[in-house]
Amino acid sequence: MELTLEIPDDLASQMRAAGGDLARRALEGFALEEYRAGRLTAYQLQRLLGFETRYELDGFLKVHDVWADYTIEDLRREVATLERLGF
Repeated sequence: MELTLEIPDDLASQMRAAGGDLARRALEGFALEEYRAGRLTAYQLQRLLGFETRYELDGFLKVHDVWADYTIEDLRREVATLERLGF
């Protein structure tokens, strides 16, 4: 699917002056918002942005201050499971 955005010329010039590819920045912003809202999985976000590895995706998320939703309860469950398995 191809998506077209219309941006007034004066705003587009201002946004372009900030640097980078406007189309890529728009895609990344849209994709991040969909991921944050839970409408994309990490794998889907990785595909959408064309990252070959999860490592690249993790770096992208870190730069944009998006952190894993991992609670202390998650940690406790994992520790309990490891202890049950003898680790």
